[in-house]
Amino acid sequence: MFDVINPATGAKIRSLPQDSPAEIAAKARAARAARPAWTALGLQARLAILGKFRRLVAERGERLTNILTAEVGKPIAQSRNELEGLLRRLDFFLEAAPAALAHENVHSEAGLVEGISREPLGVVANISAWNYPLFVGSNVFVPALLAGNSVLYKPSEFASLTGLAVVGLLREAGVPQEVFVPVLGLGDAGAELLKQPLDGVFFTGSYATGLKVAEAASRGLVKMQLELGGKDPVYVRADVDVKTAAAGLADGAFYNTGQSCCSVERLYVHADIFEAFVEAFVAEVKAFRRGPVGDPATYWGAITRPAQLAVLEAQVADALAKGARLLCGGKRLPGPGNWFEGTVLVDVDHRMALMRDESFGPLIGIQKVKDDEQALELMNDTEYGLTAGVYTRDAAVAGALLARVNAGSVYFNCCDRVSPRLPWSGRGHSGLGSVLSKEGILTFTRPKAWHLRA
Repeated sequence: MFDVINPATGAKIRSLPQDSPAEIAAKARAARAARPAWTALGLQARLAILGKFRRLVAERGERLTNILTAEVGKPIAQSRNELEGLLRRLDFFLEAAPAALAHENVHSEAGLVEGISREPLGVVANISAWNYPLFVGSNVFVPALLAGNSVLYKPSEFASLTGLAVVGLLREAGVPQEVFVPVLGLGDAGAELLKQPLDGVFFTGSYATGLKVAEAASRGLVKMQLELGGKDPVYVRADVDVKTAAAGLADGAFYNTGQSCCSVERLYVHADIFEAFVEAFVAEVKAFRRGPVGDPATYWGAITRPAQLAVLEAQVADALAKGARLLCGGKRLPGPGNWFEGTVLVDVDHRMALMRDESFGPLIGIQKVKDDEQALELMNDTEYGLTAGVYTRDAAVAGALLARVNAGSVYFNCCDRVSPRLPWSGRGHSGLGSVLSKEGILTFTRPKAWHLRA
């Protein structure tokens, strides 16, 4: 058994049974046996089933958001935002899947036709994350199911109740029990899942765990996709409207209490506006409301993983020891649950861990830069490559800078944004492969080449 703890209060919600190695192996065998019938059902039937799932999510949304807030510590308003985003994501997959998965004739000549069809990978493992369990999970299991795969779904141990709620809605919609199979437990359950005969491994989480997943998956020579972390930079040029930029970037840094792979984690601000920007930014952070996570007006949530509190404390201590200056926050809050103050530091540089290592919490460093070239050099001085942004009135300059940034997603005058129509991919320590967009549907298929002579 393992306990599900409310991170906002420290109270136990309930205990869940962890799957044993024998149970995981049995689930994998059942998923493989069930896959051919699910594929044979046809795309239109699968679309109808997932369409019903979409309707059920909308109908049961308040229950889903309450479960999510209770076990992850996310403020209820942000849980509701995640639910609305999930519905839009489902709409995209349901609309885009038919064209993406259709047979395509690519060439014809004198009695010969060349074509490409798409077949499911087979049995895929979806090892999901806790910070956006509705978003992150649906990026994988929805297109995987539409493409005709069976899915072994391991929700994070910090979001298992949300995962089980999703399982229940999928089964109610008509997905067979053996086609979408939950695997529950801690890290050792995930490790046992990777020992099974699989056709694809799709993991979302930290770089350190991603390395272990990659090592385990590589032994089977299966398709592997890793959606890992980020140390996402934004450069603020001197020509911006300072208050507007500060408001957008404070939210981009601290929404979901900074527990997002695409949260703004490093800010580089031109020297000409540095003091004015920092003053406006700190004012925004101090205005974010703290309160019960069930209150729709609350902005700050709990730190979901208690171990992350020590990481945040260590990054603050390291920065201060190396000359940084603390403007607000900097410590965990007393009382039950896992809480950390919204924290802003200046006089920072790349000797400090908070400018190099993922923080994944309400912590940011703001560094002064003299020009575009220095900003670009610092933005690219990282092992990660998930997102990067530039705030400026000059679209041409922004485009030129962003073209030179090594990141999978780039932003001009916006940040911390994901669209189902665009591929979500990382470089370096931020991962391998893509989810979302047409690419995020095709990734759950393997192509078959057709040479047809009349």
